[in-house]
Amino acid sequence: MPLRDLLQSLPLLRQAQGDPLALGRAAQSARSQSLEPRTTTADKVVNSICPYCAVGCAQKVYVKEERVVQIEGDPASPISRGRLCPKGAASRQLVNAPTREYKVKYRRPHGTEWEELSLDDAMDMIADRVIATRDLTWEDSGPDGVTKHHRTLGFASLGGATLDNEENYLIKKLFTALGAIQIENQARI
Repeated sequence: MPLRDLLQSLPLLRQAQGDPLALGRAAQSARSQSLEPRTTTADKVVNSICPYCAVGCAQKVYVKEERVVQIEGDPASPISRGRLCPKGAASRQLVNAPTREYKVKYRRPHGTEWEELSLDDAMDMIADRVIATRDLTWEDSGPDGVTKHHRTLGFASLGGATLDNEENYLIKKLFTALGAIQIENQARI
């Protein structure tokens, strides 16, 4: 390689020739010039919210062939203005992890092994336990026998920080209808 070509290949020299911050031509190599972003090959872009904390940063989820290929912050979001924390930026790994479970797992009391359950069986099991707990712990009246309680202290709800207002409203309505009085959301704690 001639000396002139060798010098031209040095990023420092390219910076000195008009790209002092190395934001353009000085930062490019032959390899980087041939690269293209994962987002350009996406079939569709889906708007979403980061699943991690209560901030509610907006995300753009890029999907190719029904698989998430990239997740970026949404610049149109007034909350995060296109920025994501390290966990939010890495949330693609949450979706595409090879260890991600796709089936309901259940370990019986005193059991040592997990077993797979159908979603219908798991939902029925939860409903049966909620009803049994409500029946077992229902308080119609207070200790004086006169004060009306109509409640249960047998279960409670602590909502996650990424629940939106509509989800919190529905959870509050459900647990109130069931007679629970300990209903809280993590975003307020």
